[in-house]
Amino acid sequence: MKDRQMNDMPWTAQDTKQRLQKLATRLAQSAPADRHIFTNTYVPDAIHAAEQLQDRPDTPMNGALISIKDLFDIKGKVTHAGTQFMRRDKPASSDADVVAALRLAGAVIVGHTNMTELAYSGLGLNPHYGTPANVFDAQKIPGGSTSGGALSVARDLVDIAIGTDTGGSLRIPAAFNGIVGFKPTQSTVSRTGCKPLSVTLDSVGPMAKTVAECKMAYDVMRHHSVQPELPLNSEFVIPDNFGFDEIEPAVEKHFWDAVQGLENAGYKVARETFTSLEHCQQLPIWQFAAIESQAVYGASAQAYSAEMDPRVASRMARASEVDAVTYRKTLDQRLRLIEAFNMELRDRTLLLPTTPILPPKLSDLEHDDAYGQTNLLALRNPSIANVLDCCSVSLPAGTANEPIGIMLTATAHRDHALLNVAATVEQTFHSRPV
Repeated sequence: MKDRQMNDMPWTAQDTKQRLQKLATRLAQSAPADRHIFTNTYVPDAIHAAEQLQDRPDTPMNGALISIKDLFDIKGKVTHAGTQFMRRDKPASSDADVVAALRLAGAVIVGHTNMTELAYSGLGLNPHYGTPANVFDAQKIPGGSTSGGALSVARDLVDIAIGTDTGGSLRIPAAFNGIVGFKPTQSTVSRTGCKPLSVTLDSVGPMAKTVAECKMAYDVMRHHSVQPELPLNSEFVIPDNFGFDEIEPAVEKHFWDAVQGLENAGYKVARETFTSLEHCQQLPIWQFAAIESQAVYGASAQAYSAEMDPRVASRMARASEVDAVTYRKTLDQRLRLIEAFNMELRDRTLLLPTTPILPPKLSDLEHDDAYGQTNLLALRNPSIANVLDCCSVSLPAGTANEPIGIMLTATAHRDHALLNVAATVEQTFHSRPV
């Protein structure tokens, strides 16, 4: 791949076919670091698509190599969603909306990427297709659920990865692998043709090496008939009552170093108590994925229980603990929290570590108790953007030995404003040694 230059995209339509041929050679070598990233690759189809680019008008996305999380339909291919039981499904009869939009813009689809089964975890482990190795340390987890997508970008196999984010599934693996992950306002990107985990919380978004590349993909995918964009002011605010419990010392150090860098660059950073975030911690967030995934996949989970990841099956099974009235109250409580949070944050940007932990070793998660506790910690900070209907972006910080994400979050429909803020913050981080 070409070297990535700031404000200069690393692809052209003219070199796409050559890049794909190099990619095919690299994948055929099956280096350990590249294994388990894709569930299926479609290089011959991609080369055919690249050959058609010469006849297209030159557009910014022309020739960009894109990976697609194995939740999205690609015409003629089977969507597995990280499962074994879906291998019996028929090939998709049409592209998911976002896949169709990317193709129309000249992007070239390389393949389906690996993921946690049904996207049901923030850690990225998959017992069926293997677990992609963290880009910095093969012994550590990649983060998830969009694990393969993150590694396809971090290992320079593609330019942009498309995934979903239900509680951090774009931003967690971005933070763990030193790239950018963007969760848009949910309603701004179509989920048609994407298998759900939680229809209440799922968002579709991009991962890339830079904010500019994420913005380009978002602009291609977004609805243009949604609510008008809202502005942001230049103030950041850090909650003093959320996000820092059980934080690892290295994460805390790198986060406050980044904050100091922002303040030195002239940004205003306030500290404040958020009552809405205090109440959000009392919301039974687990109900959304458990109940809503059970509604979609419950019959399959029962019929093919022996083929499921036991950790996913056990979490889905918790749906039986909740009756309809209780769940309706949870949904209503969420709507009240969104309103309260919007009033507290207003037009400012919330600043937090993406996760309070560094990527742990795979060997540390062998026991279910450790897995469950780590999963909850990884999801805690980023999940507020899903629960509170926000847009949110994770920027890479820290070091290769201690990779962290700096998470910027804004209330709904401030996506472009947030990406513009993130781009300026990204410049500040690039000017600082890591």
